[in-house]
Amino acid sequence: MNIRPFRNIIRRKTKKIKVGKVEVGGNSPISVQSMTNTLTTDVSATIKQINELDEAGVDIVRVSCPNQDSSLALKNILKNVNVPIVADIHFHYKLAIEAANSGANCLRINPGNIGSRKKIQEVLKAAKDNNCSIRIGINAGSLEKSLLEKYKEPCPEALVESAIKNIKFLEDEDFFNFKVSVKSSDVFLSTKAYRSLSKICDYPLHLGITEAGSLTSGSIKSSIGLGMLLMEGIGDTIRVSLSANPVEEVKVGYEILKSLNLRHRGVNIISCPSCARQGFPVIDTVKILEEKLSHIKEPITLSIIGCVVNGPGEAAQTQIGLTGGGKDDHMIHLSGLPHHKVASNKIIEEVVSLVESKSKELQKN
Repeated sequence: MNIRPFRNIIRRKTKKIKVGKVEVGGNSPISVQSMTNTLTTDVSATIKQINELDEAGVDIVRVSCPNQDSSLALKNILKNVNVPIVADIHFHYKLAIEAANSGANCLRINPGNIGSRKKIQEVLKAAKDNNCSIRIGINAGSLEKSLLEKYKEPCPEALVESAIKNIKFLEDEDFFNFKVSVKSSDVFLSTKAYRSLSKICDYPLHLGITEAGSLTSGSIKSSIGLGMLLMEGIGDTIRVSLSANPVEEVKVGYEILKSLNLRHRGVNIISCPSCARQGFPVIDTVKILEEKLSHIKEPITLSIIGCVVNGPGEAAQTQIGLTGGGKDDHMIHLSGLPHHKVASNKIIEEVVSLVESKSKELQKN
């Protein structure tokens, strides 16, 4: 069977760390992260959201711990979820210690705002004692005062200098179980910072365009920024930051990786925008199919094309294809070849059945 050819992206070689059961860096798959937006102290709501993210395919979930009750709540949360949890800590070093002792798999900290060297040493000791990794999270919105005075404003050089300073601090304390991010809401600033950092350190990089915006604008901004870096082989784990349901972050993250042939999960639908030639309502059909096939985890390619101009060619490169025809007579392609015809009112039922059958077949193999 003909399939879409893989374009080889040569990934940057990095050290490998573990966030719970998930490996990050080295030759590990690029992991997809998200973050809860519930109150962490609302344990049941937080568990529910983490499990929804797990069902969507998330690899790692970050949980904010702004106070002691939140960091202590992690104990109950961790007992009821199956994905690694990163505790997001700012300013209060004792919260980081409590989170590590509660079982967090990783601490997201910016050492620059944690406090004195002694406080950071105590956090690192708790992390070591609990086999807890760390993300050095440098953000344009929270750079050290000294760097803002030096550079006058957030810039790639300031982000990288902050990262290198904090990396050295952890290395001097004999701590190497960490990954790094240098995020900004500006695509140009972020990509330049990540490119520069990737040339001078080999620690795993967590990619993200922070505070990217709403579902539509944030997805576009993240796709551009993350896509450019990933195509250059930069990045070991990603988070798409959206002002939306966190599940959408996971979906967009996988779509970015799928489009670059870096990871495959679920149904990849190739569909046309539709025009006057369409033999069936393409847009409505695709919308319904996306919903009805959202439970599929196995990587399956599906083409939904409204007419014979591009339909057969696209179907030749997908596992299952539908090409619109005239007189309510549409062609189903299997493994790239014409197989049988289907009427308009049977399209959804037929395509769902074929995809689910293919999914079961792949599970057996």
